Amino acid sequence: MRHKNEVDTPGTPDAGAPPFRCGRVAIVGRPSVGKSTLLNALLGQKLSITSNKPQTTRHRITGILTEPQVQFIFVDTPGFQRLHRSRLNERLNRAVREALADVDVVLLVLDAARIVEADRDVIALLPDAVAAVAAINKIDAVKDKSALLPRLAAVARLHAFAALIPVSAEKGTQLTALKTEIAKALPQSDPLYPADDLTDRDERFLAAEFIREKIFRLLGDEVPYATTVGIDSFALAGDLRRIHATVYVAKTGQRGMLLGENGSRMKAIASQARADMERLFGGRVFLEVWVRVKPKWAESEMSLTRFGY
Repeated sequence: MRHKNEVDTPGTPDAGAPPFRCGRVAIVGRPSVGKSTLLNALLGQKLSITSNKPQTTRHRITGILTEPQVQFIFVDTPGFQRLHRSRLNERLNRAVREALADVDVVLLVLDAARIVEADRDVIALLPDAVAAVAAINKIDAVKDKSALLPRLAAVARLHAFAALIPVSAEKGTQLTALKTEIAKALPQSDPLYPADDLTDRDERFLAAEFIREKIFRLLGDEVPYATTVGIDSFALAGDLRRIHATVYVAKTGQRGMLLGENGSRMKAIASQARADMERLFGGRVFLEVWVRVKPKWAESEMSLTRFGY
């Protein structure tokens, strides 16, 4: 998918400019450290869905950022965790491992407030042959800034990082410094994507993700994890996109909670998701969403494959 209102502008390389760099950067970390928020901040565009609940991200999402001498191909990944066991979580953890096996740089995101055992589980996955940069995120939430230096020192002892950069994805702090350090580790290469590409995901995928995000944001702790979204049809007529989607839940009671009284909660979810789609797609959206029960979908290999996990 491309940035809206942009066109390719071919140019002549500057003989005195440094060589162009391009490569894939896996963004990894435990749940709730702000990986997706960081990706969106780096891109300057909402692409990956976010919420205050862990493991909102379930899919590998590629975000492409092209600057004058570098193209970053960021790969956002689900939060790696060993606490909850299910076929879905097995697939999410596998997505993290696969991302690490096929990148030029690893961007490890840690929470500046604390380093926990789950962080060490992710660090143990880092391949020795791939440069790793640590982004110590959420520094805006640390009241005692003097605590940051010993925390950085503690992180440095855990792995041979190419750089450790304190950042705030929420506030946009130190993102230029972070990109500079990542770029140093990228190989010299021509860009792999046109300069105005934002992602390799299509609009059908992004539409389903925006619906799922609103479910995570507007419901409690149980229902979001029991849901997934399928796009039944997606038709483009001029600048109008007609989208029909189904939200699948595991239990009948969850359907009622998702719908709300007289369907009010589902209407709010659809309305907010539609607004996000219109901003990203640059056109009008007609969105219709149904809710159906599909027992044990998260334990079914067939269902997981169908929904792209």
